[in-house]
Amino acid sequence: MKHNLKFISELIKFRLSHIMTFRLGFFAPFFINTSYFLVQLFAFEAIYGHVDSIRGWGHGEILIFIGTFSLIDALNMTICFFGVISLPDKIQTGELDLYLTKPVNPLLRITFEKVDPGAIPLLIFSACIVGYGVRESGVNLSYANIIGYLFLVLLMTILYYDMELLIRCFAFFVFSVDNLMKIENTAVDLCLKIPGIAFYGIYKFVFYCVLPYGIIATLPTQAVTGALSAKGFLFGVAIVCIFTFFALSFWTYGVHRYESASS
Repeated sequence: MKHNLKFISELIKFRLSHIMTFRLGFFAPFFINTSYFLVQLFAFEAIYGHVDSIRGWGHGEILIFIGTFSLIDALNMTICFFGVISLPDKIQTGELDLYLTKPVNPLLRITFEKVDPGAIPLLIFSACIVGYGVRESGVNLSYANIIGYLFLVLLMTILYYDMELLIRCFAFFVFSVDNLMKIENTAVDLCLKIPGIAFYGIYKFVFYCVLPYGIIATLPTQAVTGALSAKGFLFGVAIVCIFTFFALSFWTYGVHRYESASS
C-alpha cells in the first residue's frame, strides 16, 4: 500500500511538471471548464427555475443535486478520467504491453497517469452550488448529514470510475467500443438532467441497478437533506461494491485474454 501511494504521488508530480512545461495547456482548461460550468448552470436554471417541485424536491434540492453531480464529475475528471478513456487505444495499438511489462500495477498507472488540474475550478463552483442549494432548501445540517454526504460522494465517484472502466474493458474483446460509449454518454446526460427520484418502474431498475448513473447524485442529495433511509444507504454501498468487483474482475479477465496488437 505504501509503495502504491508513493508511486501515485510520483505519477502526479510528473504529470503536473509535464503540464507546466506548456503554460497555455495548464491554464486554458481552467477557462474552458469554468465557461462550460456556467453555461450548464444557466441551462439548468432555465429548465428548473420555474419548477415548484419534482416528487417532493424543491428548487433547493435540485440545486444540491446539480452541484453534486457536477462535483463528482469534476472529481472524476481531475483524478482519473483522461487516463481511463485512453484504455481502448492502448489495447488496440498494443501500447498496453508497456504497462503490463512494468513492475507496477498497470491499472493503477493508467488510472492516475493523466491527472488533470484543469477541472479544479469545477470542484470549487460545484461546492458553492451545493452550499447555496442547502441554504435555499432550508436544511438543518448535522454532522451525520455532512459525513454521510461526503462518504456517499466518495462512493459515487468510485462508482463513476467503475462504469468507465467496465465499458472500456470491452475493448479487450471487440474492435470498437464507440457505440457503448455513446450509450454511456446518453445515460450520463439523462441522469444529469433528471433526478433519480423521478424514475419509476423499469426505468428505475435500469438507472439504479443496470446503468446506475441515477443514484450518483441522488443518494448524496438525499443524505444531506436527511431524506435517505438506512435501506437506501445500504443499497448505495452494495451497488458500489458489486460494480467495483465486476469492474476489477472484468479488467483482470481482459488482461488474461489480451493478445498484443504487435504479436
